[in-house]
Amino acid sequence: MIALLVTWIVSAVALLIVTYILPGFKVDSFKTAMIAAVVIGLVNATLGFVLKLVTFPLTIITLGLFWFVVNALMLLLAAKLVNGFEISGFWMALIGGIVLGIVNAILRALLPGV
Repeated sequence: MIALLVTWIVSAVALLIVTYILPGFKVDSFKTAMIAAVVIGLVNATLGFVLKLVTFPLTIITLGLFWFVVNALMLLLAAKLVNGFEISGFWMALIGGIVLGIVNAILRALLPGV
């Protein structure tokens, strides 16, 4: 249970870091980042999973690059669902998804056991 809470907080902090790095990302507060982290996780676990299954042949053809597109679409959907979380467009969501993944990986590497 503690690991889940720490993962949630790390994801929210990663989202806040991305808002400072990329001008097209906007998160109003830490509370909004916490809500957005949950929504991003739920969207990726449900709709994102289904889309990745359906688009698997295209992902194979593009050598995995199409998953970046799916992740960008999931970020845009999460931004539409959470008040106070905004992404300026598809390309910013695409870049933001990559940066978010890198920041998340760095934070998790710094916190053993997460």
